[in-house]
Amino acid sequence: MGNYSRFMIRWFSYPAIFGGTAAGMLWLLYEGVPYWPVTPIMAAGAILVIAMLERLQPFRESWLEDHEDTLTDLLHMIVNLSVIQFTATVLARLGDLVPDAARVFPTDLPLWCQVLIVAAVLDLSFYAMHRLSHHVAWLWRLHAPHHSAERLYWMNGERRHPLHAAIMAGPGLLVLFALGTPSAPVATWFGILTVQLAFQHSNLDYSLGWLRKVIGVAETHRWHHKREFEDVQVNFGEFLLVWDHLLGTFYDSAGKLGDAQVGLLERGYPTSYGAQLVAPFRRKSKLGET
Repeated sequence: MGNYSRFMIRWFSYPAIFGGTAAGMLWLLYEGVPYWPVTPIMAAGAILVIAMLERLQPFRESWLEDHEDTLTDLLHMIVNLSVIQFTATVLARLGDLVPDAARVFPTDLPLWCQVLIVAAVLDLSFYAMHRLSHHVAWLWRLHAPHHSAERLYWMNGERRHPLHAAIMAGPGLLVLFALGTPSAPVATWFGILTVQLAFQHSNLDYSLGWLRKVIGVAETHRWHHKREFEDVQVNFGEFLLVWDHLLGTFYDSAGKLGDAQVGLLERGYPTSYGAQLVAPFRRKSKLGET
């Protein structure tokens, strides 16, 4: 592959794929097109493009190889996307039932503003629960399957225990429900976030330049998956890194990962999907260990 192609993939893959997909999903929202099935299909298409680009321009060649994790990650992705999308849609539809007189959410704002408000509320929820999961032992056990990956690639964003995925999003969704948030902006944001998580954990050699300090992309998030537990207490943001900056957990790790390994401090964590579901309830590990 030529230098021009490498340059284009490195600097334009994220703006083109993520930006184009987000714009398309917002257009569907404005047009009143039902979330299902068009938005999930659009997200799946974007993720498949990311997977293909990884083969052309990987961050690490060794991460292209199966680490006895492909089937496990595929099952994680199918289950979590199904559960989260279903939960988000059901909870948000409860907000549709709130009488206008009792509704606090500003539905008079443009739809793109409503999506930004949803994103801000959920981003804080994700940040808070993610950070707590690195400090509370029982939450860490639920979070450990996500950190057990010994390579990072497009499917890792959904490598999560379903209970922990619900815990991460739950507080934000409850707040949105209490505010009477309509279902459409919530569902749209989850579609956009799905593509973001694929990029955040991808094995694609891409860059956002200085925007890596604002958006939680792979350049800075890979450090969060280092094997050394003391090093990963940074860059918790799922999308924006605002809370990391405000609360002192941002670290600009771009270009610093080197040959460092990712995964858990202790080896031997279960690799099969079923074993990872039950591991948090069978293993009484300390923080950062299995």
